[in-house]
Amino acid sequence: MVHDQYVERLVNLLDSQANLLFNMTFEEATERVGSGSPERVREIAGQFAIVHKDGTLIRMARSIGRPMRFFLAKRAEGPCLVIAERIDEIYAYLKNEGLDDQFHPSYTRMVPAHHILELQLIGCPDPNPKTTRFLNPNRNCLSNQLDEIGNEYISAVYKEINKWLDAIPPQEPLGVLFSGGVDSGALFILLYHALITRNESPSRMKAFTLSIDGEGTDCQQALQFLEQMNLSFFLEVLEVPQSSLHYEETIKVVEDYKQLDVQAATMTYALCRKIRELYPRWKYLIDGDGGDENLKDYPIEANPELTIRSVLNNTMLYQEGWGVNAVKHSLTYSGGQSRGHVRTYAPARSLGFQGFSPYALPNVIEIAEGIPYIELTDWNHKKLYALKGDIVCRGIKQITGISMPVYPKRRFQEGSLNNDSFQSVFAEPESVYRQALLSLYE
Repeated sequence: MVHDQYVERLVNLLDSQANLLFNMTFEEATERVGSGSPERVREIAGQFAIVHKDGTLIRMARSIGRPMRFFLAKRAEGPCLVIAERIDEIYAYLKNEGLDDQFHPSYTRMVPAHHILELQLIGCPDPNPKTTRFLNPNRNCLSNQLDEIGNEYISAVYKEINKWLDAIPPQEPLGVLFSGGVDSGALFILLYHALITRNESPSRMKAFTLSIDGEGTDCQQALQFLEQMNLSFFLEVLEVPQSSLHYEETIKVVEDYKQLDVQAATMTYALCRKIRELYPRWKYLIDGDGGDENLKDYPIEANPELTIRSVLNNTMLYQEGWGVNAVKHSLTYSGGQSRGHVRTYAPARSLGFQGFSPYALPNVIEIAEGIPYIELTDWNHKKLYALKGDIVCRGIKQITGISMPVYPKRRFQEGSLNNDSFQSVFAEPESVYRQALLSLYE
């Protein structure tokens, strides 16, 4: 049969209720994405993943806080574009339609965060998508005064927390994924301060900390942090047996194989699963994902691909990776936290929670990129690593009046169990993780 005109088909499996839109309706946000205007899309506040269809023209846009994938399937009558949060959702749809013989997980595509992605459904040959950046922060625009920087940065985080509270029924409990580190510690204080300022009860809050078989240093650090402010009654340490940690289960949840992300997600999944077990109706969680990326607080020496010059000279390197036009950009996963945020989002989402990561919001990232890092550090690693705690503490003190303790940086997965147990749980190389992911579709 010869078709005079291709029939385009869009299958949108995204859950619109999973968006956190703070300043407009879903319909208004969708119209902005459909306009193709980066200025108008930039005005959308919150965590979102949105698609708009205008005939054969599809436009998609997302923040870091929500993943969005697509797959272009071939049908005789025309192309079929399937959009979803997850790879397995796309696969299940294709299998139901008898199109799964076209599928491989590496053929799925992740919409890069902070870009409008345009795709034309016009059949063979498929044109490459076009991307237009909607978040383009002005770098190095803040003063070099740390008090001013701290005030700007923490004020931005505090505003987003208040917007989040505006969208939540006042009787709902609020959980902080808490280690007592800089990022989760600052969020706890800001949330506590916001509730008091709003004349709402802070008793809604709990600080949830993970401990594997009673091990790990996070639970001790979390207690010390809160004791210094006489707030330790908010802490709930959740004990989980090491025997319940399985990387295969985590890989199925996060659909990725990167070692650090699998490690972090394993712990996040264990923590969220325990919260769900104890509190079957709990919904709202807030976490500190994105704080390290914003203030560039990763050990550069641990990554042979990075230098301090590449970190400080490239806009949003930790948030977006090398960028959509780079050779090393992953079409399947995107890059940086745009890829890795699934380690936090997917475990919570799979267990029925609505997670919120204020550090990952465009309004906060934009302030962070304005910090004059080169001027403040003079390319010195130690100065860079010390900067985050200094900036956050100064900002917290100015916004809340609270003096926040600062402890040495430690990854979440390393603070929940001791070193021997860590080596036992995560002994496998990344190649084994990759094969475990591929085996889900064999």
